[in-house]
Amino acid sequence: MTRDELAKRIANIALLRGEFTLRSGRKSNFYLDKYLFSTQPEILVELGRMFAERLPRTTTRVAGAELGGIPLVTAASLASGLPSLFIRSQKKEYGTAKQLEGVLIPNDQVVLIEDVATTGGQVLEAAKIITAAGAHVTKIIATIDRQEGARENIERAGFTFDALFTIQDLGINAG
Repeated sequence: MTRDELAKRIANIALLRGEFTLRSGRKSNFYLDKYLFSTQPEILVELGRMFAERLPRTTTRVAGAELGGIPLVTAASLASGLPSLFIRSQKKEYGTAKQLEGVLIPNDQVVLIEDVATTGGQVLEAAKIITAAGAHVTKIIATIDRQEGARENIERAGFTFDALFTIQDLGINAG
Protein backbone atom coordinates (compact mmCIF):
# COMPACT_ATOMS: atom_id res chain seq x y z
CA MET A 1 0.00 0.00 0.00
CA THR A 2 1.41 3.42 -0.90
CA ARG A 3 1.45 6.29 1.57
CA ASP A 4 -1.37 8.04 -0.36
CA GLU A 5 -3.45 4.85 -0.41
CA LEU A 6 -2.92 4.43 3.32
CA ALA A 7 -3.94 8.05 3.97
CA LYS A 8 -7.13 7.52 1.94
CA ARG A 9 -7.88 4.29 3.74
CA ILE A 10 -7.45 5.91 7.17
CA ALA A 11 -9.66 8.86 6.19
CA ASN A 12 -12.36 6.57 4.74
CA ILE A 13 -12.45 4.46 7.89
CA ALA A 14 -11.84 6.96 10.69
CA LEU A 15 -13.05 10.42 9.63
CA LEU A 16 -16.30 11.38 11.31
CA ARG A 17 -18.16 14.64 10.66
CA GLY A 18 -20.33 16.46 13.18
CA GLU A 19 -19.76 18.40 16.39
CA PHE A 20 -17.11 16.96 18.69
CA THR A 21 -15.26 17.97 21.84
CA LEU A 22 -11.60 16.91 21.68
CA ARG A 23 -9.45 15.75 24.63
CA SER A 24 -7.98 19.27 24.67
CA GLY A 25 -11.47 20.68 25.27
CA ARG A 26 -11.56 22.29 21.82
CA LYS A 27 -14.61 21.95 19.62
CA SER A 28 -14.24 20.49 16.13
CA ASN A 29 -16.46 19.73 13.15
CA PHE A 30 -14.51 16.51 12.49
CA TYR A 31 -13.08 13.70 14.55
CA LEU A 32 -10.52 11.07 13.67
CA ASP A 33 -11.55 7.94 15.54
CA LYS A 34 -8.20 6.24 16.11
CA TYR A 35 -9.86 2.98 17.10
CA LEU A 36 -11.45 2.67 13.69
CA PHE A 37 -8.04 2.62 11.99
CA SER A 38 -5.84 1.15 14.73
CA THR A 39 -7.91 -2.03 14.89
CA GLN A 40 -7.40 -2.87 11.22
CA PRO A 41 -4.49 -5.30 10.67
CA GLU A 42 -3.65 -4.15 7.13
CA ILE A 43 -3.40 -0.55 8.34
CA LEU A 44 -1.37 -1.48 11.44
CA VAL A 45 1.17 -3.38 9.34
CA GLU A 46 1.73 -0.32 7.13
CA LEU A 47 1.84 2.11 10.05
CA GLY A 48 4.32 -0.12 11.86
CA ARG A 49 6.59 -0.10 8.82
CA MET A 50 6.34 3.70 8.53
CA PHE A 51 7.12 4.20 12.23
CA ALA A 52 10.11 1.83 12.01
CA GLU A 53 11.52 3.80 9.05
CA ARG A 54 11.47 7.02 11.12
CA LEU A 55 13.16 5.72 14.26
CA PRO A 56 16.58 7.17 15.01
CA ARG A 57 19.34 4.54 14.83
CA THR A 58 20.03 5.00 18.54
CA THR A 59 16.49 4.01 19.59
CA THR A 60 16.42 1.23 22.19
CA ARG A 61 12.66 1.16 22.92
CA VAL A 62 9.37 2.37 21.51
CA ALA A 63 6.60 3.51 23.85
CA GLY A 64 2.94 4.40 23.67
CA ALA A 65 0.31 5.64 26.09
CA GLU A 66 -2.84 3.71 26.87
CA LEU A 67 -5.20 3.07 25.26
CA GLY A 68 -4.87 4.46 21.76
CA GLY A 69 -1.08 4.19 21.56
CA ILE A 70 -0.89 0.49 22.45
CA PRO A 71 -1.75 -1.08 19.07
CA LEU A 72 0.41 1.51 17.30
CA VAL A 73 3.48 0.98 19.47
CA THR A 74 2.99 -2.78 19.17
CA ALA A 75 3.01 -2.45 15.36
CA ALA A 76 6.14 -0.28 15.55
CA SER A 77 7.80 -2.82 17.84
CA LEU A 78 7.01 -5.71 15.51
CA ALA A 79 8.24 -3.80 12.45
CA SER A 80 11.45 -2.55 14.09
CA GLY A 81 12.31 -5.49 16.32
CA LEU A 82 12.63 -3.13 19.29
CA PRO A 83 11.00 -3.80 22.66
CA SER A 84 7.94 -1.79 23.53
CA LEU A 85 6.82 0.03 26.63
CA PHE A 86 3.23 0.80 27.59
CA ILE A 87 2.41 3.85 29.68
CA ARG A 88 -0.67 3.78 31.85
CA SER A 89 -2.57 7.02 32.41
CA GLN A 90 -2.37 6.24 36.16
CA LYS A 91 -0.45 3.77 38.29
CA LYS A 92 -2.42 0.62 38.76
CA GLU A 93 -3.68 0.11 42.29
CA TYR A 94 -2.89 -3.61 42.50
CA GLY A 95 -0.11 -6.11 41.85
CA THR A 96 3.09 -4.28 40.93
CA ALA A 97 1.40 -0.85 41.07
CA LYS A 98 3.39 0.29 38.03
CA GLN A 99 2.63 3.07 35.58
CA LEU A 100 5.16 1.79 33.01
CA GLU A 101 4.62 -1.72 31.65
CA GLY A 102 7.63 -3.40 30.09
CA VAL A 103 11.30 -2.90 30.85
CA LEU A 104 12.79 0.59 30.96
CA ILE A 105 16.48 0.95 31.71
CA PRO A 106 18.04 4.27 32.73
CA ASN A 107 19.52 6.02 29.68
CA ASP A 108 17.29 4.08 27.26
CA GLN A 109 16.65 6.04 24.06
CA VAL A 110 12.88 6.00 23.69
CA VAL A 111 10.64 7.05 20.81
CA LEU A 112 7.06 7.79 21.81
CA ILE A 113 4.35 6.78 19.35
CA GLU A 114 1.16 8.88 19.41
CA ASP A 115 -2.15 8.33 17.66
CA VAL A 116 -3.78 11.68 16.84
CA ALA A 117 -1.95 14.80 18.06
CA THR A 118 -3.97 17.94 18.67
CA THR A 119 -2.14 19.93 21.36
CA GLY A 120 0.30 17.20 22.41
CA GLY A 121 -0.89 17.18 26.02
CA GLN A 122 -1.16 13.41 26.51
CA VAL A 123 2.13 12.55 24.83
CA LEU A 124 3.94 15.24 26.83
CA GLU A 125 2.58 13.67 30.04
CA ALA A 126 3.93 10.31 28.83
CA ALA A 127 7.31 11.90 28.03
CA LYS A 128 7.54 13.24 31.61
CA ILE A 129 6.95 9.75 33.00
CA ILE A 130 9.72 8.28 30.82
CA THR A 131 12.23 11.01 31.65
CA ALA A 132 11.39 10.78 35.36
CA ALA A 133 12.37 7.10 35.15
CA GLY A 134 15.81 8.11 33.86
CA ALA A 135 15.38 7.41 30.15
CA HIS A 136 15.57 9.86 27.24
CA VAL A 137 12.76 10.62 24.80
CA THR A 138 14.58 11.09 21.51
CA LYS A 139 11.53 11.66 19.32
CA ILE A 140 7.75 11.76 19.37
CA ILE A 141 6.00 10.44 16.27
CA ALA A 142 2.28 10.98 15.78
CA THR A 143 0.23 8.98 13.33
CA ILE A 144 -1.79 12.09 12.48
CA ASP A 145 -1.04 15.72 13.29
CA ARG A 146 -4.24 17.77 13.45
CA GLN A 147 -1.99 20.85 13.14
CA GLU A 148 -3.57 22.59 16.12
CA GLY A 149 -0.45 23.23 18.18
CA ALA A 150 0.98 19.79 18.99
CA ARG A 151 4.22 20.34 17.05
CA GLU A 152 4.81 23.73 18.64
CA ASN A 153 4.03 22.52 22.17
CA ILE A 154 6.15 19.38 21.85
CA GLU A 155 9.12 21.23 20.35
CA ARG A 156 8.81 24.00 22.96
CA ALA A 157 9.10 21.26 25.62
CA GLY A 158 12.43 20.24 24.04
CA PHE A 159 11.39 17.16 22.06
CA THR A 160 11.69 16.35 18.36
CA PHE A 161 8.29 15.91 16.69
CA ASP A 162 7.38 14.02 13.54
CA ALA A 163 4.07 12.89 12.05
CA LEU A 164 3.27 10.24 9.48
CA PHE A 165 0.30 12.27 8.22
CA THR A 166 -1.32 15.66 8.61
CA ILE A 167 -5.01 16.31 8.21
CA GLN A 168 -4.26 17.69 4.74
CA ASP A 169 -2.64 14.36 3.78
CA LEU A 170 -5.97 12.74 4.68
CA GLY A 171 -7.86 15.21 2.50
CA ILE A 172 -9.40 17.06 5.46
CA ASN A 173 -10.11 20.75 5.20
CA ALA A 174 -10.43 21.90 8.79
CA GLY A 175 -12.12 25.17 7.89
